[in-house]
Amino acid sequence: MREPTFLILTALADGRKHGYALIGEADTLSNGRVRLKVGTLYAALDRLQAQGLVAAAGDEVVDGRLRRYYALTDDGAGQLSEEVARLESNVRQAKARLRVRPVGRIMSGGQA
Repeated sequence: MREPTFLILTALADGRKHGYALIGEADTLSNGRVRLKVGTLYAALDRLQAQGLVAAAGDEVVDGRLRRYYALTDDGAGQLSEEVARLESNVRQAKARLRVRPVGRIMSGGQA
């Protein structure tokens, strides 16, 4: 799963949100590393809806502008849970290998 998809599903895990809230959540969750553009977000939401991972969850007019809300489906929560387990496994493996990493003076470029 690509990081933007992971962040969108994660942002929806605690409740429905509209597009601009999802952009802000992705920024917050990634500590500013992922800044979704509007077009990218809505293309991802369309794809996630087609896959049954998110669903439209109502519209609301705020300050004369329409906000469309999205929610995580049960299938989306399942996919997110699987991805979390995969990432946790990868982290455990990396930590275990770093703990046993030989200490030496190997520098970048392969020079000792």
